[in-house]
Amino acid sequence: MPKVRLSEIASAQFREVHRDVMSHRHTYYWLKGGRGSTKSSYISLEIPMLLIKNPLCHAVILRKVGNTIKNSIYPQMQWGIEQLGLSSKFTRKISPPMLVYKKTGQQILFLGCDDPQKIKSIKLPFGYVGFVWFEELDQFAGMEEIRNLNQSLLRGGSKFWEFCSFNPPKSQNNWVNEEQLLIDSSRMVHHSTYKDVPGEWLGEQFLNDAERLKEKNELAYRHEYLGEVTGTGGAVFDNVEGLQMSDDMVNSFDRLYHGLDFGFSMDPLAYVAMHYDKKHEELYIFDEIYQQKLKNSTAAELIRPRLKTDRLIADSAEPKSIAEMKDFGLRITGARKGRDSVEHGMKWLQDRAKIYIDPDRCPNTYREFMTYEYQRNRQGQFISAYPDENNHAIDATRYALSEVMRAGGIRIFK
Repeated sequence: MPKVRLSEIASAQFREVHRDVMSHRHTYYWLKGGRGSTKSSYISLEIPMLLIKNPLCHAVILRKVGNTIKNSIYPQMQWGIEQLGLSSKFTRKISPPMLVYKKTGQQILFLGCDDPQKIKSIKLPFGYVGFVWFEELDQFAGMEEIRNLNQSLLRGGSKFWEFCSFNPPKSQNNWVNEEQLLIDSSRMVHHSTYKDVPGEWLGEQFLNDAERLKEKNELAYRHEYLGEVTGTGGAVFDNVEGLQMSDDMVNSFDRLYHGLDFGFSMDPLAYVAMHYDKKHEELYIFDEIYQQKLKNSTAAELIRPRLKTDRLIADSAEPKSIAEMKDFGLRITGARKGRDSVEHGMKWLQDRAKIYIDPDRCPNTYREFMTYEYQRNRQGQFISAYPDENNHAIDATRYALSEVMRAGGIRIFK
């Protein structure tokens, strides 16, 4: 995105919000929308300007998980400051991440909520926390958690601004979708999409990806790029279909992938075999092994004839088991995991045009994909988190296709 002035971006899709913020008509600003809507960019421009106009206020920017800060909101805030031509006015600190306005000593702090004690123990040189930003609001556990955090942050001052940015989850029953429908006189809710943004800011590749998904899976396009709530419940996958696959059909598959999730006593070992049609973005899962208390030696005997000369990609958290499988003659490697690899892998699977699973050949895999739901909070509302249970075949599927996902260049736009 080229350099912009706050007034320029505010004059487009965020003009109404900007005027409201400057007049302090509300305390809470919920900015929702699809990929590329630039809501996070807008907030990273607004906060530095508010900071300068309110010399007694500091800012706290929050993510649910602290280790995501360095590669997300910290560089985003630096971008906003640079776009405003204020880089020379701020000092950058990396550990812990912090931006300091040189003239007054006002701080912009970055904190993860996986360590709530850090939030309770914030020590400021003067003044109070006047600005709070919850990035990826839907990743938090619900309004109870938000209220608890606000009780620690929004105190000791005369006025506050709180920004919450999120891509609406697919399920209408997700807590953040339910909450934003409630009328609250202190809260402004604003929706934006990439269609409101100049095309040159996003680039040709982004626009092509959006149109391609629209043609392939309009429901996924409406959810991801337009920020629409397209689901009525908590199901993670709405693109799964049972399909009985004949031997002739299975024998015709030429792009085979194999994945393995280790387990033993409580959790089953899960092996899955699949074919991926890249052109049509269709996945065909046609074989499984799903069994508890299965020794690695026995599992290797069962997998070897299915694998033949193909490669097996397994959970890299089990290096000892991978080494044993190699000794038993399998061509096996561990899946490479990166930041947010689970979330990215799940989104990739959700974006496929179809996931076909043979319910006779793969009854457990079919059951997992069909019944897997988002996690619930204590109020019974769905949250944007994936429960680590009843997902062994799903994990094996992610491992099997991890390199396909990487080659496809998973791109997550805020």
